Amino acid sequence: MGKVIFNGELVERENVKVDIEDRGYQFGDGIYEVIRVYNGELFTKKEHVQRLYESGEKIGIKIPYEKDVLCKKLEELVQENHLETGIIYLQISRGVSPRQHGYPTPEIEPTFVAYTKPMDRPEDLMKSGAKGLLVEDIRWLRCDIKSLNLLGNIMAKQKAAESGCFEAIQHRGETVTEGSSSNVFIVKDGILKTHPAVNLILNGITRQVILRICKHNQIPVKEESFTVDDIKTADEIFISSTTSEIMPIIQLDGSVIGNGEPGEITKKLQKLFVEEIQKECKNVVLQ
Repeated sequence: MGKVIFNGELVERENVKVDIEDRGYQFGDGIYEVIRVYNGELFTKKEHVQRLYESGEKIGIKIPYEKDVLCKKLEELVQENHLETGIIYLQISRGVSPRQHGYPTPEIEPTFVAYTKPMDRPEDLMKSGAKGLLVEDIRWLRCDIKSLNLLGNIMAKQKAAESGCFEAIQHRGETVTEGSSSNVFIVKDGILKTHPAVNLILNGITRQVILRICKHNQIPVKEESFTVDDIKTADEIFISSTTSEIMPIIQLDGSVIGNGEPGEITKKLQKLFVEEIQKECKNVVLQ
């Protein structure tokens, strides 16, 4: 792993200690982001940093750096660790204070940690397609905040893993929301659909890139809710996330979707997404 950023400084990981009364540790009182790195370049870093600030504002955490300063620190971390392909994980908690549920007053200094991790693109699975499992969405009602409170997400992900599936696709009653760590799209009769960006889902950065691609390439898309029946009878399903990019779902709850292979619109979007990466990350070679 090499160096990490701890409260603004580049230090060795073994020298980082977080207090037992850090509110991120005790309450999940914090926010985070995951940024993809291709060829040593941070993809959509401005969008991720912007969302970090938005999450912070929603729960009253003031991020102690200007956006451009934070971006520069993250770039320095990638360079220091010689990361080519992988991710940066960054987290900000409200900070350290004697344990009480209410926000401490006066305001305390947030705890900031960031580190890098090598991670290959899941190329084989993106080509062949993955399996999904429908699960009831038991999470809280502010999924638009990228907070540290992920217990519902990891319980869903574990259920999917135990069923031999790549992702859990969540639904509240009959309405499909999103994956345990992804956004969900369906294609029906040539039209792409995804749940609108309200409090019930996280407005994924990859999701935003996909919607922009659709607009620029005249691919019909509707940001509207759809049902469990809709997803079961979809022509194509795919999920999107920073680490999975655009991942086809070719089987759901054991039933084959479409012809059991990644669909034409999904494959077209995968190709266009790679072109977006190549535009932003210089000299990167992707298939």
